[in-house]
Amino acid sequence: MAANKSPGYDEASRAARYVLSHSKIRPRVGVILGSGLSGVLGRLREADRIPYRKIPFFPKTSVAGHAGVLHLGNWGKVPVAVLEGRMHLYEGYRPAQVAFPTRVLARAGVRTLVVTCAAGGIAPAASPGSFMFFRDHLNYQGANPLAGPHDSRWGERFVDVSEAYDARLRREARRAARACGVKCFEGVYVALLGPSYETPAEIRALRCLGADAVGMSTVPEVLAARQAGLRVLAIATISNRAAGISRTPLSHQEVLSVGKKTGRDLARLLDALMPKLGEA
Repeated sequence: MAANKSPGYDEASRAARYVLSHSKIRPRVGVILGSGLSGVLGRLREADRIPYRKIPFFPKTSVAGHAGVLHLGNWGKVPVAVLEGRMHLYEGYRPAQVAFPTRVLARAGVRTLVVTCAAGGIAPAASPGSFMFFRDHLNYQGANPLAGPHDSRWGERFVDVSEAYDARLRREARRAARACGVKCFEGVYVALLGPSYETPAEIRALRCLGADAVGMSTVPEVLAARQAGLRVLAIATISNRAAGISRTPLSHQEVLSVGKKTGRDLARLLDALMPKLGEA
């Protein structure tokens, strides 16, 4: 494949075949782990580990807290594929490259995708350590993985995202959170390009636009997943209050630190939720 060409459907199919040839697991649920959330991997049984660098056409991670390993195993009775680490547009990747791992999971048989991320809190309910279930999003990254030459094998070109985040899965997630005693709320996520954090003025503007939390990821994967017909549940761990609201300077180290602490709560939440996620 030419160096300036984004991986396409044939490349995703080849990568999926490679993944399935290296494990007996046939995943029904996919999970993308955000910054510092690798602690949930202890829930997997009979897991196979495949470094991204060995999977054909897979991009490489370069950000701290994103190890770059695909895990295939059983979470309870549900076969899952977990992406430990993601790619970001701010790393210089093209949108189709960022979405490529999601498309590989779809080609490998995943029908439900759980996307997690770390985010800055804007809404009053968005306190550090809480979880936000995406109700909707604002895509201000200036890019979309569905743009460009269309291959109908991916799905429709014009994808309806009026209900990008599955309402039934959100209800189940809220129910699971209450059972686990995990603090959560529903809200609107705004995706920006990064990697610089937002200015206080930008946060004030985003709040006026209806944003409840802000980050630099997730939306490209969600758009690709919806084009492929996957059900999507997106969960943000609120790592800090956003600029102008926080009293301390923002840092990636804080994101990783809070991620490690909330990872235990995320694992308990997914324990309670996984049987519902695994339903066809």
